[in-house]
Amino acid sequence: MSLAIVQLSAATQASLTRPHAATLTTLRPDGTPHVTPVRFTFDAATSLVRVTTRARARKARNVAAGGPTAHVALCQADGFRWVTLEGRAAVTDDPARLAEAVRRYTVRYRAAPPAPPDLVVIEVAVDRVLSLNL
Repeated sequence: MSLAIVQLSAATQASLTRPHAATLTTLRPDGTPHVTPVRFTFDAATSLVRVTTRARARKARNVAAGGPTAHVALCQADGFRWVTLEGRAAVTDDPARLAEAVRRYTVRYRAAPPAPPDLVVIEVAVDRVLSLNL
């Protein structure tokens, strides 16, 4: 997955560090949307979103089924301010990538994420940003 760096305003970057949840939209194999609340991290240096989850979770299965062209949208709202991050997604259980996802999550949310035995990370290479009032 190649990464292109997206430009964000300082206000948008600050918003993405606050401990808010977001919704992650993936596409089921039949093309219908699946929307679920998630906690996530955003790495501004690489424009990479990370979402930890279980391998058998619908969102992970949807991304895996989409193959290398799987696209997702993640939307974080705070009152009348919101930001949506869109991009190509992939699922990995690589130990180093999982460790980095857990580390970043723990910093952002001040607690470690759940650690089921089938933990994976959905990585999203953000290529489009939409926002309002940020």
